[in-house]
Amino acid sequence: MAELAVRCAGVNLRNPFLLASGVWGESGESLAGAWSAGAGGVITKSIGSVPRPGYPNPTIEAYERWGLLNAMGLPNPGIDEYPREIEIARRAGATVIGSIFAGDPEEFARLAVRMAATGVVALELNLSCPHAEGFGTEVGGTPENVEKVVRAVTKAVTIPVIAKITPNTGDAAGLALAAQRGGASAVSAINTLRALAIDVHLRRPVLSHGLGGLSGPAIKPVGLACVWQIFEKVTIPVIGVGGIASAQDALEYVMAGARALEVGTQVTFDGIGVFGRLATDLSRLLDELGFARLEDAVGVAHRASSVPPE
Repeated sequence: MAELAVRCAGVNLRNPFLLASGVWGESGESLAGAWSAGAGGVITKSIGSVPRPGYPNPTIEAYERWGLLNAMGLPNPGIDEYPREIEIARRAGATVIGSIFAGDPEEFARLAVRMAATGVVALELNLSCPHAEGFGTEVGGTPENVEKVVRAVTKAVTIPVIAKITPNTGDAAGLALAAQRGGASAVSAINTLRALAIDVHLRRPVLSHGLGGLSGPAIKPVGLACVWQIFEKVTIPVIGVGGIASAQDALEYVMAGARALEVGTQVTFDGIGVFGRLATDLSRLLDELGFARLEDAVGVAHRASSVPPE
């Protein structure tokens, strides 16, 4: 069986599969549960400076097995309350990465200091939520803003900083380069795609907010393309996110350049046991293809694509 342990963004992971930031990182118990089920690390729900109730229901629409459409509105208890949830996960032995969101570089920096004090091993900056006014993509939609936010945070804390990049842009690689210039230790790509569903009987959008974000298997080709483009531009590690449901999905991301992987929507469909299954299946698949270690497969598709056919 191939070795899955990997070092990414200065963090040692027992395997590359991270619980993605989202509804499954809402409580310390759920974070600990994902870790116990075999995740290589867990990322908290995105936490802000103050509590947010989020949008009213309906906030999620499921589409068979190909994805979820959601507009939660970044509901969270705020940084004053959430550290107790992180402590529960850390007591379970979990490798915890803290996700934060804010409206400007100064608020990001203040929040980063608070989150770093909880004992998380790294920070992920939510610069990419597509449906929360004043946050996410509205803050991280341009290279200039991404660089300013990342630089403010990296000056404020000493732990690694990961910038989560939006796909709702014409140049994801440009955003990743800006994050690297700002001092990021890694970038994660992608967050959800801006999307909409309409109830034709009620004659209005399905979600109360209207626009939402699409996640799950349907967005995997978009995520792969972004990781591919980013890997060719940056020298820092890339974390692949979007539609990972099988070992083959995971290996496609790795061969495109991802060193670690985030899994979120598939937990909704398969439960937290998905982490153990993915790790076992990926190790076996790597072994079958002649790779002794996960790291040996990172970015190999780029080298293969540069070789002209005979």
